[in-house]
This record gives sequence, C-alpha cells and structure tokens, in this order.
Amino acid sequence: MESREIGKTGEKIPVIGMGTWAIGNSSGDQRREEIKALQRGIELGLKFIDTAEVYGHGRSESLVGDAIRDRRDDVFLATKVAPENFAYDDVIKSCETSLQRLGVKFVDLYQLHWPNPRIRIQETMRAMQELVSTGKTRYVGVSNFSVEQTMQAQESLPRSELVSNQVRYSITSRSIESDLIPFCDRERITVIAYSPLDTGNIPASRIPRDMLSKYEMTPAQLMLNWVTYRDPVVAIPKAGKVAHVEENARSVDTRLTQSDYDELSRRFE
Repeated sequence: MESREIGKTGEKIPVIGMGTWAIGNSSGDQRREEIKALQRGIELGLKFIDTAEVYGHGRSESLVGDAIRDRRDDVFLATKVAPENFAYDDVIKSCETSLQRLGVKFVDLYQLHWPNPRIRIQETMRAMQELVSTGKTRYVGVSNFSVEQTMQAQESLPRSELVSNQVRYSITSRSIESDLIPFCDRERITVIAYSPLDTGNIPASRIPRDMLSKYEMTPAQLMLNWVTYRDPVVAIPKAGKVAHVEENARSVDTRLTQSDYDELSRRFE
C-alpha cells in the first residue's frame, strides 16, 4: 500500500485508510462483519483507522477497539472530539472517555470534529496541547475547518504542529480544490478525504469505460485513485464490509497518468 507523510511528522500513513461513520450501531452478524472488515483492512495495509466520539454515540469507537485488540501496534488510530465538548475540561474528559472505549492508552491523531465559534479556539487548543504533553495523543488535527479556521487553530497551538484537516472530498464534491488543498500543500498539512466515494453514490455511468478497462479498475477504485492523486491527500472510505475493503485496497496499485487524471477531472468539473 502506498503511503505518505502525515503533516511534517516524518511518519507515513497509507493513502487509503478506513472510515467508520455509521459503523458500530449493529449487533450479531453485522457487527462481526464490521469487525472482520476492519481486521481484513489491517491485513491488506489499510492501517489508518478513523472514528469519532459521536459516531453511534461512542459505539463506533467501541467496535474499533474490539477490532484492533492485540493489533494496536499495527494501526495508526484517529478519533475526534465533538464541538460541544471544546471547553478545556470537556476536551480532556472526551479524550479519556474515547481512550476507554477504544481500549488504548493513546491515539495517534486527535481531531476537532467541526469548528465551534462559541468557544475560543485558544482554549480548545490549550487542551489539545495538554493531551500531547501527557501522551494521550501524538498529533493534533482538525476537521471541516476552512483555511482561515485552520490558520487560527495552528496559531493557537504554539508548541505543536497541526498535522491534518479532515474534509469532504470526492470527484463529485470538489469545493476544497480552489483554496484548502493549495493551502494545505504549502503548509504541509495532510488533507484527509472523507466520503471519497460520495457516500456510495458512485457516478459509474460518467466514468469512461475505456479508462476502467485500461487500468482494470472498478468505478470505486478509479474514484479513490483520483481522490488521492494529489500529494497532500489521503482517503478514508467507509470500511463496513470485507468485499469493499478488499476492493479499496487495490485502488492505488497502479496510478492514473497525468493526462487521464486531467481528463477525469474535466468530466466532473
């Protein structure tokens, strides 16, 4: 699996990871399938797993914890704190609760899930810095932050580097291309693309058949290849089924040429 540096850390993560939104609310066979999918993904090199405290009201984190038990060292683990918990004490408490659900001593990446203008970013980032200092997270990231909000977050984190911004990005959702991607590229902040397959709404009929044949890819694989073509971007498609994880894992075995990337981009402008 191809990998890229996250932020300026010198540490590399796979360009295709695993997202867990809408995973964990299940029980019985479905829950076992979701755990199996995450474990299969780890085997295939998709060792970046992203979750959040709000996913399934914590049940997603619990499921991830079950999936990575005895495999913690193999995984780059990320979770997120909800904006209503951005006050200093609430950030600390949320992180500790997430660690308990995940069954780990620390996460690799702790992220602010959405901006919250009602709480000063300086207070929130002071708590994030404390979590780094105490070893409960290794890195700090944000999610759904604009360029200006990302800059403010970085300026409020003087002793650490902001390593990532997790945002919606797919071939059919490209609003970040004009400003956020160029900014993150310059600042060496990793863009983590969520919903890279547009929550399953894959526009297969608009993707050239000759391109699918040329690369021997499915429409989903070609979309993931396209999303992660640019250097600052990695993607976290949902990992709820083993078959989907196996399909995703093969999406960057071969890279699009520049001309094919440009052609695909033009078709979805």
